[in-house]
Formats: sequence, structure tokens, C-alpha cells
Amino acid sequence: MGNYLPFHRKTRKFAARQGHWHGSAAALALLSCTALSPAAWAQAPAPEPADAPEEIVVTGALNALPVEDVGTVFGFNKTILETPRSASTISQEQIERFGITDIYDLVAQAPGTFTNSFFGVGGALDIRGTPGEVYFRGMRRLDNPGNYPTPIGASDRIDIVRGPASPIFGPSKTGGYMNFVPKSARVADGKLRDKATGELSYTRGSWDMNIVKGNISGPLKIGEQEFGYSLFGQYEDDGSYYRNMSTKQTILQGSFDTDLSDHVRIEFGGQYQNFKGQQNGGWNRLTQALVDDGTYITGQAQPLDTSGDRQISQQEINASVPGGLSIFGNFTCPNSSFSPFASGFTDACFTAAYPSLALTNTGTTKLSRRNVLTGEDDKLINRGSTFYFDAIYTADSGFELKNQWFYDSYENLNENAYGFSQFHDSWVIEDKIVASKTIESDAGKFAFQLSPSIRYTKFAHGDDFNYEYFHRVDLTVGYDATSDRLLSTECDCDYTNYVVGHYSDLALAGLVDLDFAFGLDLTLGARYDYLDVKATNITSKMEAPDPSLSANNASGSKGAWSWSGSASYKLPFGLIPYGTIAKQSTVIAGQGAEIYPGDVAAGTFLSASKLYEGGIKGSWLDNTLYAAVSVYKQKRTDYNIQSITVNQSVETKGLEAEFRWSVDRHLLITGAYTHTNVYNLTALQDGTLFSFFGIEDLVNVSDPTLYLGGQPIGLVPINSKSDSKRAGIPENMISATATYAFDFGLALSGSVVHVDSVYSGQSQAVKLPAYTTVDLGASFETGPFLFRLVVKNATNEKYFRANFTELFGSTIVLPERPRSFQASAVYKF
Repeated sequence: MGNYLPFHRKTRKFAARQGHWHGSAAALALLSCTALSPAAWAQAPAPEPADAPEEIVVTGALNALPVEDVGTVFGFNKTILETPRSASTISQEQIERFGITDIYDLVAQAPGTFTNSFFGVGGALDIRGTPGEVYFRGMRRLDNPGNYPTPIGASDRIDIVRGPASPIFGPSKTGGYMNFVPKSARVADGKLRDKATGELSYTRGSWDMNIVKGNISGPLKIGEQEFGYSLFGQYEDDGSYYRNMSTKQTILQGSFDTDLSDHVRIEFGGQYQNFKGQQNGGWNRLTQALVDDGTYITGQAQPLDTSGDRQISQQEINASVPGGLSIFGNFTCPNSSFSPFASGFTDACFTAAYPSLALTNTGTTKLSRRNVLTGEDDKLINRGSTFYFDAIYTADSGFELKNQWFYDSYENLNENAYGFSQFHDSWVIEDKIVASKTIESDAGKFAFQLSPSIRYTKFAHGDDFNYEYFHRVDLTVGYDATSDRLLSTECDCDYTNYVVGHYSDLALAGLVDLDFAFGLDLTLGARYDYLDVKATNITSKMEAPDPSLSANNASGSKGAWSWSGSASYKLPFGLIPYGTIAKQSTVIAGQGAEIYPGDVAAGTFLSASKLYEGGIKGSWLDNTLYAAVSVYKQKRTDYNIQSITVNQSVETKGLEAEFRWSVDRHLLITGAYTHTNVYNLTALQDGTLFSFFGIEDLVNVSDPTLYLGGQPIGLVPINSKSDSKRAGIPENMISATATYAFDFGLALSGSVVHVDSVYSGQSQAVKLPAYTTVDLGASFETGPFLFRLVVKNATNEKYFRANFTELFGSTIVLPERPRSFQASAVYKF
């Protein structure tokens, strides 16, 4: 037999079938129609004696099949197949073979996961059209919309759960969550490793990509105590396709397990991530012509710097135009009645009332995708630490008592020359006890959980966005004294917000799973959270604090119930229909986990969402073929409460479908389809949505160079449900992956994703075209060495990703990268 990658996999047997694929012409014909990426499979066992029935052992299919227990959906050890919710798992093997490097690559592996750009940083997935959560081993991390890229390569497995979390996991957002499972010190059957294994790798890629990774797992003995350990490290030093961008990143991770007795074990470890990079606002001066053929409006803003420091301070801006360069409606336009809408602006308004907003030396040119809003001195720095300590007692009677201690923190600094800066210094600590009992009888298997928990979050957050002007910089020239803003984090002054505080969540949750022998499975749960919050504005640091004391210092408390109920039934022919109804509470916090005093005083820091979901799953061919389809409706129950950046008030309706088929030990095929409609309920109820106006919005202004030195703002009218549809999220999306491993060590693989056209912003003024991307790869393994080549965007598709669609979607857009290459050399020991 040939050489295959020696990953541990759970074996599944099925009877040999005629026409097995052993590098046959039929297999190659199929591969020629499907985008492929590296695959490899464990060595098949020796053939059975001649008189025994012929069997083939399917060793894992990249661990992509839903046959492993996951406790990240309801807290019970059920497989994805048995879990009555829409969920997917992406294994470490899939991550490696398909060259998955950031959250945007996950869209090919799981339905419902298309993600808009959050200024180019892959923090958290958009799931079902709204920002999702990130969990670490089933514990909720601090919010991360775009504070740092989630370290995909440091994971052993990623679970994506669509829809709000189970009551056992606490308050969560409407759309869903991504659970990050770090590399473990135990092997798949739960035993400690008996010998050390590991690997070293170096990846070199386009635009000076340099990544060095290493991990080792094995046994450790201190005195008489035996431990299992797993250590992982990654150092990254990358250039970028985009101008003025680079990445330096260090990730360190460790996990340790030990059995203190036959009934008690502990698991502890942590992760440290130091990221240095930049956010990417993409292209400014957005028009349909810019998207369609790259036609860009050039011109320089008029000088405002009077101090000679080559930066524009807030005071210098106000000296030019009192109140700043963001013009709300045609507020002071002569000879016109006030209108907050884009249609109220005219050429005469700007020439008469705001002449200092006009550009000089104007013209047009073709803009390179490399030229984006990032400045030479822009920075996004994030230092994050995550630690955990679990103690688990398991009795022979089936009773288990688990104490989970968890800590997560980040220190974040974000500076952008066009006029936005912020910092976070926040941390959370949580302790959760889960008492569980499983009873098995002829009637079925019945599991129960009771979980008290306490979670404490402390935050410090400041930001600076009142003087945010995307259009002053001419991207063909770059920043200069006319466009580079003096930021609040640079002078430590004049912040828009500067808030500190803390909140605690005392909760009790219960969950029961009744798996009857005749095929019915019922899962029921409830949770009560009691939050106590205190928040204080540091007014001495703010440009324009509210003079009211009560608006700057507030404390309050509030409680909320969550509950869920699910039912599934095992039908003949491997089919399992299911239904779920749930109500889940959610905490309304910002990008740095902050809650503002005004929200505390009004009691608007806690809301809830409802979910209705039904579907059917199935597994056939001895668990080598899996398929699932679900339909759902979910929405926030309070339309007046939202964080526009990370926790929006939306209603989502959709359908999700996927299949995974391990055809044989050589070939794995997957496919997914997503149909999504997302509506902003706050905008629909209010009839308007606040937004920055783009060039295509101002239909009554014939010359946009009259105002690109500033930023028109106002209200987008929302007259119907279609107007409230969230921009940037495709209504239909199709993806497929395939991987084929030959017997002599060569493996091919790849993925294809097709995305519908979308509007870039809520005003539906600029349309981004539909696109299809293809990633291809090949690998070859010989002895302890593996060599892999991955081609991203192999067809060199030109496409765009919408950015912060509710607020900035009509003003900026992210042009995605062209074809790129990654080559890796891996040594395994």
C-alpha cells in the first residue's frame, strides 16, 4: 500500500463495494470537474484472510464526518448527527489540507458563515448574517469583531453552531458562535499519550509571507505523577498585498492533562497571542464606476493644519468648520428647507455653505487594489491571554462533577490616519460548575445537568470617531498634512468615549436530554442570569461629555430567563428529523466588552433573541455519507437595543444544507448551500437608519469633488422590509470541496465558492458583483516529510467585500486580493 499521513483517526468499517476508487479513470474524471486540495489518509490495515469477508477500513476522511462526540452545542456528548441544531465541525486535518488561514476561508467548509469585512481583520464570523461569538473550549471569550485575527492554525478543531447557544453556555448573540478547540494533550480515545510526537513547519507565501510553526505532544512525569502535554508555537512575519500593511504575530499555546486518581482528572492550559498589524478600510470615494472598472476620483483636500505639525487636530478642524467636517443633512444650506436625507444636498449647498470641503487638482484615474486607506503609521496591536483549569470528578455510577475556571483578556490599540482610534484594556474571569448524571436502562439513555456559574468582566475602553473622514486622502498619493488626523490615542485627549466599569453575571442553568430507546430524543433546558453593572465615563478625557452627572456614572442590575426545547426522532433509512425552539438572553456590550452609563441607567444592556428551527439529518453507507438541511427564523425581541458594531437587532430567515461524503479512503467530497435574508429590525421600526452618505447617495450633487474634503451624513429612509435588508450578506451562496489522495503519497484538493451579488451599503446605492473563487492545492508525503502548495483565488477573480454596511457601506469597500501562493515544508517526528 502507499504512504498516507499518519494522523490518528476514528475507524469506520463498511463492506467492500464494486468499483472501488484506486486512482481509476473514473476518479480522475470526477476530480477534473471539482476544485481539489491536499488530502492524505492513514495506512490501511493488511487484508483479511482469504476466507474472511472483504472489508475496507475508512480511517477518518480528514475527521470531517460527524461521528465524533462534541459537547459544544448542548453540553452533552452527542455527535453533530445526533444534535438537533444546525452545526458543523472543521477538523485540524481540513484546516491543514485546504490551507485555511483565516475565518474567511471557513465559508467553503460550512453553510451560513459568510462574513463581511470588519476593516479587514478576521475576528469573529458573521453567522446567519450577524456578528457571532467566539468560544474557547466551550467558554465564551471577550468580543472580537476586529480586534485581532482569530488564530485558526492553533486549533485542533473548530465547531460552528448556527443560532444562539444552549442555556448551559450562557448569554450569547443571535447568529451563533465559533468554538475554538485547542490542541489536546490526550488522544482521541481520551487516554494520555504514550510517546512524544510532533511536527515543525515553515510556510513561505506571496507578498513575503513567513510562518514558522511547531507543536509537540507527549507524556510527562513529575515525581510519580504522570501528565500529558501539548505545546504549540507560531511566529509570523508577513508583508502584504496592500500598501502600508504587514503582520507580526506570536502565538503560544499549551495544554496539560493528568489523572489524579481513577475518578479525578485535571485539564489546564492557556494561549498567548501577540498581534501587530493594521486594519484595512479598503477603497474610499466609492462609486459604481470604481467597482466596475476601477475609475477613481483624484484630488487633494484643502489644508487645515495651522500648527505645522503635519496633522489635523480637532481644534483646527473646528476652526475651519464649527462642529466638524461631518455635515448632517443640508442643515445650513441657503435657499433650501432642511432635509436629513441624501436627496436634500445640492451643488449650491456645498459651494455656498461649505467651500472648504472641496478638493483641488481633481481628475480621474485607474486605482490599484493595493492602494487602500491604511497609512504608514497605522497600527492595530493586540496582546491577548487565555487560561483555563478544569477539575473533573467521574463516579462509577455515571455521576460527574466538573469545575471549569476560565480567564480571557486583551490589551488593544487601534489607530487609523483617516480619523479613528480606540483602545481596550479588558478581561473576564468565569467559574462554572457542571453536575451531570447519566442513567441508562432498557427505556433509553437519560442525561441531566445542573450548572451554577459566576462571570465577572472588567473593562476600560476609549474611542475617537467624531472626526472620521475617509475621503480626504487621495489613495493614489497617500496621507499628507491635509489628510492625516491627530488621534485621541496619540494625544490622550478629546476622546468621543472613555468609559471604565465592570459587570458580573450570576447564573443557574439546567439541562436534560431524554434519549428514548424507541427513537425519540428530547432536550430541554432553562437558565436564569442576574447581571449587576457599573459604568463610569472619564469626563476629563472626553471632548464633549454630557454635563449630567447621572449620564456619566450609573449602576444597575437586571435578570433574564433563557430556555430551549428540542426534539428529534430516529426514522428508518438513517433519517433524523428535528425541531428546536429557544429564547436566549444576550448582553449588549461593545467592541471592548464595554457597557455605557446611559445604557446602564436605562436598563438596556440586556436583551434576548428567539429561534425557531427545523431540519432533517441523515447518515448512510456505514456513516461515510452525511447530509443535513435546516430552515430557521430567529430575531431579537427588543428592537430598540443594539450595538451597531457587534450585536445588532436583526431578524434572519434562511435555509442551510450540507453534505459530506467519504467515497472511499482516497476521496472526500463536501458541499454546502446557504439561503439567507437578514433584516435590521431597529431600522425597520424607526423608519430610518443613520449612515455616512456616499457619492452614489447624493443624487442631486453633480460634482462630488465639492464635498470629498468632508463627510455628508444623515438618515437613510427605510420604507419597507426590503429596505431594511442587511447589506453585504449574499442571499444565496454555494460551496464545494474535494480531496483525493493517491497511493504513492500525492494528494490533490481544493474548494470553490460562489457568492451572489450584494449591495455594499444600507442605502443600496452601489452593487458589488457576484463572484466565484477557487482554491487549489497539492501535497506530497515521503517518510517524515510533507510538502504542500496551496493556490488561493486560483482563477484570479476580482471581487469585493462590503465593510460595516449599516454605517460606512456606501463610502468604502474592501477590494480582495488576487491570486496568491503558499508553499509549506513539514517535518513530522
